Amino acid sequence: MKTLLKGQTLTWRADPFSTPWQDAYTHTTQGGVLLENGTITEVGDGADLAARHPDAETLDYGAHLILPGFVDTHVHYPQTGIVNSWGKTLVDWLNTFTFPEEMRLADPSYGAEIAGVYCDLALSHGITTMCSFATSAPASVTAFMQAAQDRSLRAFAGKTCMDRNAPDGLCDTATRAYDESLALLKRWHGVDRLSYVITPRFAPTSTPDQMDALGALWRDHPDCLMQTHLSEQTQELAWMAKLFPDAPDYLSVYEKFGLLGARGVYGHAIHLTDREIGALSDAGAAIAHCPTSNSFIGSGLCDVSGLAGRGVGIGLGTDTGGGSSFSMLRTMAACYEIAMLRDQTALHPMQLLWLATAGGARTLHVGDKIGTLAPGYEADLAVLDLASTPAIAQRAARAGDIWDATFPTIMMGDDRAIADVWVAGQRVQP
Repeated sequence: MKTLLKGQTLTWRADPFSTPWQDAYTHTTQGGVLLENGTITEVGDGADLAARHPDAETLDYGAHLILPGFVDTHVHYPQTGIVNSWGKTLVDWLNTFTFPEEMRLADPSYGAEIAGVYCDLALSHGITTMCSFATSAPASVTAFMQAAQDRSLRAFAGKTCMDRNAPDGLCDTATRAYDESLALLKRWHGVDRLSYVITPRFAPTSTPDQMDALGALWRDHPDCLMQTHLSEQTQELAWMAKLFPDAPDYLSVYEKFGLLGARGVYGHAIHLTDREIGALSDAGAAIAHCPTSNSFIGSGLCDVSGLAGRGVGIGLGTDTGGGSSFSMLRTMAACYEIAMLRDQTALHPMQLLWLATAGGARTLHVGDKIGTLAPGYEADLAVLDLASTPAIAQRAARAGDIWDATFPTIMMGDDRAIADVWVAGQRVQP
């Protein structure tokens, strides 16, 4: 069965941080996207596609904007139930809220419940791909993978490894981290649209032995991603300096244990030295920028434009529950606001949407599969209503071009703006 979706379309031609944004996209006012067998087969003028494919089932979205599904490059699905807990910075947040909640996910039934709630919330916000930390319990990985598989999502996740500075109920060992991660990798990596991610939480909660073991696992399975946290808060940097007094900087600890590479995804990366930025760029590594989290727990202001200018890949992450919203629209808005607060860089709406789609796909090394509307790409789509609330509608009615019409939805939109979602060519009504 062929399906033709008609509406406004945006397609990406280039990275808008290395190419002038004006040259990096194509906008079609009355566009069309043809789907068949879970794949995008054609993108172009809607009327032309309808004339050439009269047998296609047609769904006309009018002035709604058809986009690739959003890509969340950094999330903690186990923290769904504690999102927006009050009043803590990073280490206090972990000890007060995160660790007690994560211990609950050792119960497979509770893990399945939270995984299902998280996946449905993500879909309601147009997120069709996500990269999540689980907990140290293997059952929490299985719960997430099963929930994502049931919904045909493209999803990445890994057992969160910790063997110090965490409750006994969450700590494993270097050997268990390797063995349990390997078993989960063999079970889930490459199954349907799922990928396993090697996951040390961050250096303060892993001993050198554990990081060495996970570095060895990554060397043995270089097609996997590796995710961790890097330079999130200044207090964390001071802690790192005490734990690793011989390390010249934070990133050098990961380098020492083989945890820096092209398939590395490093959450936050706010307080970096010039050397660290150069090392990330040279390695081809990527940053998961989590702006709502950075403001909510007072971490700092990430230099998105500066990192992109140095050749570091960047995707956006909601970082729930340290992040304060499941919405990728709100995440884009916070990205814009943080850039303005940091150095008055006004990121263009095109750059924001690219970060939330193609940029995230490239960060997760699936940029050849998702993240843009193009023939051969998987049919994951989010359809935006650019007049979803009275406040947005009155502003959009005065818009002079597509970007003037889209920016109010980025800044003020929420799940009401998600008119429809498609996953692997199947419609998923929010």
